Amino acid sequence: MVSATVARNIVGIFGNVISLFLFLSPIPTFIKIYKMKKVEEYKADPYLATVLNCALWVFYGLPIVHPDSLLVITINVTGLAIELFYLSVFFYFAPTPRKVKVGIWLIGEMVFVGIVATLTLLLFHTHNQRSTFVGIICVIFISIMYIAPLTIMSKVIKTKSVKYMPFSLSLANFLNGVIWVIYALIKFDLFILIGNGLGTISGAVQLILYACYYKTTPIDDEEEENLSKANSQLQLSGNEEQAKRVSA
Repeated sequence: MVSATVARNIVGIFGNVISLFLFLSPIPTFIKIYKMKKVEEYKADPYLATVLNCALWVFYGLPIVHPDSLLVITINVTGLAIELFYLSVFFYFAPTPRKVKVGIWLIGEMVFVGIVATLTLLLFHTHNQRSTFVGIICVIFISIMYIAPLTIMSKVIKTKSVKYMPFSLSLANFLNGVIWVIYALIKFDLFILIGNGLGTISGAVQLILYACYYKTTPIDDEEEENLSKANSQLQLSGNEEQAKRVSA
């Protein structure tokens, strides 16, 4: 029979894989930003929230705070690096006012994490005390991470378009929440359970919105142009075929 520790590690490895997909899922968005050389209506909010979330969970997983949390550290260090790369791309192509906003938020987040780390090490001296203090803060800010997409979801409802809410990101959010909820239940961890329970709900709501508004999403100019070209080619081929039949 598989022990709880082994089962938890197996689920944690799956969680790392799914979370990695979650972190990589915005790649099409940033490829599009790179091609357009502008950020249009895309927002940095979800990426800023994820940077803070990852930094806090890395600290939570350290042996001096919450031992035996290596899998929590590995995926959040990876996620932190990926999200910072996304923000650097966003920063490069964003107009100056939005660059200032992103810069201020990143500096504020670094200062905040430093304050949390200092208070944790100075005021609390047992693993239970430290993990409880940092865990509560992590739950608060993972909630913010999952609330951040609300700005996008409200835009989806107003415009009846899912153009700025990628399906891959919504699906990854949902699956990521589910797998880490399972991880938290095997060897009970209240903080991971609460945070990722919220993630599961957030992902599910996004998928429901996608199903509701996918058909009402306007076609992009580029897609419309490609569709027009395809129709023209089909019409041209049909005319050529008809001419061949007439000449025969």
